[in-house]
Amino acid sequence: MFANKTIAVVVPCYNEQAQIDRVLTTMPDFVDCIIAVDDKSADDTVGVVRRRIEAGGHPGRIILLQHEKNRGVGAAIVTGYKEAVRQGMDVAAVMAGDGQMDPNQLHLLVGPVAGGQADYAKANRLFYAGAWGSIPRHRYMGNAFLSMLTKIASGYWHVADSQSGYTAISREALEILNLDAIYPRYGYPNDLLVRLNVYDFRVADVHMRPVYNVGERSKMPLLKVGPVMTWLIFRRFCWRMKHKYVIRDFHPLVLFYLFGSISFTAGLLFGLYLLVYRIAIGRVADTSGLFSVLLFMSGLQLLLFAMWFDMAVNRHLRVDAEPESPLKFRPDSAPAELEK
Repeated sequence: MFANKTIAVVVPCYNEQAQIDRVLTTMPDFVDCIIAVDDKSADDTVGVVRRRIEAGGHPGRIILLQHEKNRGVGAAIVTGYKEAVRQGMDVAAVMAGDGQMDPNQLHLLVGPVAGGQADYAKANRLFYAGAWGSIPRHRYMGNAFLSMLTKIASGYWHVADSQSGYTAISREALEILNLDAIYPRYGYPNDLLVRLNVYDFRVADVHMRPVYNVGERSKMPLLKVGPVMTWLIFRRFCWRMKHKYVIRDFHPLVLFYLFGSISFTAGLLFGLYLLVYRIAIGRVADTSGLFSVLLFMSGLQLLLFAMWFDMAVNRHLRVDAEPESPLKFRPDSAPAELEK
């Protein structure tokens, strides 16, 4: 237990036979339930987990669930979430089976949720000192780009490192969210943030040390996943605008986004047309150039106002995670000297 709350850790696994045993054996003592979800691995991941269950000294602490076919990391996490709710756990964290999430930092995520300050907490590796040197550059840049898009789509403007899967969520949030509707593959964390915002859940962004080169193998094909993720984020942004600012409670920022997008796009396209016309044919009318600039600038201004309104509406959902403090959020099993 942690702060008198029961803690489950969901461990999604896909071909992790080399790392999964270390993940299970290094789990902190305050974790009450470890839910390993195998997403139809082709290697001996299931066998390694079963042998660890047989050799473990905590009967029933590790639960193994198996998908009959590969459904994606998001679907595996949702399966684990449902089991955590069924087991009556108060907080459900997620740690990947590839060993890239430091178990010694788990209390930093669990703390704000168990303490009632946040409904959802996620790791942010991008702002950690030295992250630029320890995270592969192409992954850092790709993650930063998707994080910027996710800020706009989700309304959590303080959240970065949107692709981090190291998270913790409250049982109350899990019981309210429609888990079956969450995107089942790599866009899962982006989709979840959007859905959390619609229900006004508080989110903590916790700076954490990135872990690489521990034997993990990335399974995300960036060139293939990037366009799919961008389209998913755009669709989820439109979904949030509809459900949060039209259906649940109308806000004029929807109109700012709508007319701003139309004006910005029209001005940009018209400007490009005039540029091509000038190069290929000849001089264009001054009024046409001014009109394209007016459309572009007015559209940009409307979009910026819409973002400003969105920031103001969601400011109360921001939870600023404090630096690590063993006195503030401490496991029930913490050593006695921490209490001094």
